[in-house]
Amino acid sequence: MAADVVMPQMGESIFEGTITKWLKKPGDKVERDEPLFEISTDKVDAEIPSPSAGVLKEIKVKEGQTVPINTVVASIDAAGSAAATPARPAAPAPAPAPKAEAAKPAAAPVMQPATSKPGPVPVPSPQAPAQPAVAASAPAKEGARIHSSPLVRRMAKEHGIDLSTVPGTGAGGRISKQDIEAAIAGGGSLPSPFEPAEESAYSGPPQSPRPAVVPPPAPAYAPAAAPAGHGTQYIPSLQTGVPRERLYFGNYEVEPLSTMRLKIAEHMVASKHVSPHVYSVDEIDMSKVAALRAKSKDEFEKQYSTKLTFMPFFVKAAVAGLRAFPTLNASLDGTNVVLHKEINVGIAVALDWGLIVPVIKNADEKNILGIQRTMNDLAERARSKKLRPEEVQEGTFSITNPGVFGGLFGLPVISQPNVGILGLGAIEKRPVVINDSIAIRSMCYVTLSYDHRVVDGAIAHQFLHKVKETLENWSSPLV
Repeated sequence: MAADVVMPQMGESIFEGTITKWLKKPGDKVERDEPLFEISTDKVDAEIPSPSAGVLKEIKVKEGQTVPINTVVASIDAAGSAAATPARPAAPAPAPAPKAEAAKPAAAPVMQPATSKPGPVPVPSPQAPAQPAVAASAPAKEGARIHSSPLVRRMAKEHGIDLSTVPGTGAGGRISKQDIEAAIAGGGSLPSPFEPAEESAYSGPPQSPRPAVVPPPAPAYAPAAAPAGHGTQYIPSLQTGVPRERLYFGNYEVEPLSTMRLKIAEHMVASKHVSPHVYSVDEIDMSKVAALRAKSKDEFEKQYSTKLTFMPFFVKAAVAGLRAFPTLNASLDGTNVVLHKEINVGIAVALDWGLIVPVIKNADEKNILGIQRTMNDLAERARSKKLRPEEVQEGTFSITNPGVFGGLFGLPVISQPNVGILGLGAIEKRPVVINDSIAIRSMCYVTLSYDHRVVDGAIAHQFLHKVKETLENWSSPLV
């Protein structure tokens, strides 16, 4: 019996989703709760688990398509029905005949699409023997028994790498993304997960009649569903690192924006269009906080099993500023300013494939330990695509940290519908003048981007001064 797989509703305000990646192909075995496909909404990206065990029978919604919630996107044959079919022949004599008969019809459908060259690239090639196909899927099955994430297993399968040969550097021998990337750089073969017929097209100089149609740039871009020889190749995406179809024209390549990048583009353009951005900059002496962190971080991590970073201190200082100047803890609704009683701080998290802003709800009610634990949990689940839509909603103020990548300071775009966002620069030791003497201090530039429809420069600089005063005169306990 077949079970339907439907587009889930990821939140009360979400009514559709875009399938960005199928993690299984028709004919693949799937386990219950095993990641089956990835979706993107206007709130979060997420991996959707299989609702039942069995064999993926049919994919009804292709990658890149957006469909309403509860739409059937695939069907799965129950594991019991798949196992029952080969068990029916009881007599040994008739058994070979049904298998031979079954093999011929199975080969025929594969041959038919291949006879018409303009067919879709994903259709298996007729020249592809059964043995290489089994060999290509074997590493993924082996890797499933090894400690690794779904992303790592998918990258290994797509590059034809046996995870049992990859040494893991993570906790307990877990294979990390860096480990698989190193294995790929050390000799993983990109074309191996795809059709053997396509391998010859990509592996070097022309080796078959196909290269005769390798086009100049114009013909290469025209046919969207052109065969592999028409300048189309599956290679790691510049945006995500995951192999996807890209078009190449000699000295440049073209790939479409990912769904997340499209959403980011829409939100940033809308924010710049709606909010007149103004920027204020200040400099903070972080020496006192830096000394406290250096003194406490080892014991803190040992006792609470989480690292102590600078970000919780900035969150607490921002909370102090928002309490003193609530105009920045607001949003604009038409001609009305909405002053929020809750202080929900969004923290920008950089992902391998984009950016997302999970929210620390009621940040004003948490101490340093509570903020640090909440941040770590949200960031980890953001990177593993486990966030719930409500965890990126209802933010009243945002913080972003370009300084973690060495940036001196940044001028961030406001995350709508907020009216302000705090940007943190790198914390570094610099010579400064204190009481007419030169001293070495741990200094940090901070910037405030604010919506001039609601916030004026006087309020913005008073807010920054409160943040500065809180951090330079830190006296609050960590727990």
